[in-house]
Amino acid sequence: MNAIAPGDQLWLSVRREAETVLASDPGFSGSLSAAILDHPDLGSAVAHQIGQRLGKGAADRQQFSRVAREVFRAAPDLIDAVSRDLQGIAIHDPATTGLLPPLLNFKGYVALQAWRVSNWLWRQDRTDLALMLQSLSSDSLQVSIHPSASIGTSVFLDHATGIIVGAFVTIGDEVTIMQSVTIGRKPENPDRAPRIGKGVLLSSGATILGDVHIGDFAKVGAGAVVTSDVPGGCTALGIPARLINCPEEVSR
Repeated sequence: MNAIAPGDQLWLSVRREAETVLASDPGFSGSLSAAILDHPDLGSAVAHQIGQRLGKGAADRQQFSRVAREVFRAAPDLIDAVSRDLQGIAIHDPATTGLLPPLLNFKGYVALQAWRVSNWLWRQDRTDLALMLQSLSSDSLQVSIHPSASIGTSVFLDHATGIIVGAFVTIGDEVTIMQSVTIGRKPENPDRAPRIGKGVLLSSGATILGDVHIGDFAKVGAGAVVTSDVPGGCTALGIPARLINCPEEVSR
């Protein structure tokens, strides 16, 4: 897969993958049916994953799945984001050979979709439920994204453990965030949060703090601490971060 497909076409591809797996390994039938084949569309399947991952008991799992389904029905544009995130993994992750493995197994994908639900709830002034979903995601998936953040599509939380995205952070399309990344505000300037541009790579352990802008297609190296702007196309490395490999027009 090398191009973004419509959501209904994507769902047919997911079902075909599930049926192929089931044909080769019938022992997988119960879990595949519950996760994929019993659902009418992608939104329902993703809602099921959210409930399964966040719920601590059967009643909780059913409740959170129901909430997610209600949100997806109320906001069909979220299904486009759900679809683009899944396809973005298949396109950009060389270790991924299909759509089914990230949908079933990548906790970063589920955490991001749980955030999409919580963000919609936050914008509807259902803040208590939104914050509860954030807390449960942090506990169960080790990914904490504040419901007030803004995140684009085709975003990939790779490995995902330890990712923290604070309030009011803005993240663009096609961003890849590795494990143990922190993006947040500074205490002395709580009204200003980082803004992450399109196509940015945030490597493992990177920290981005304060009123900073990471330009389109920039890279932040592993363990770097960024407290000032990174122009588009540049790479930021070290503590504090220094810029290398900038485009000529930036370097001048």
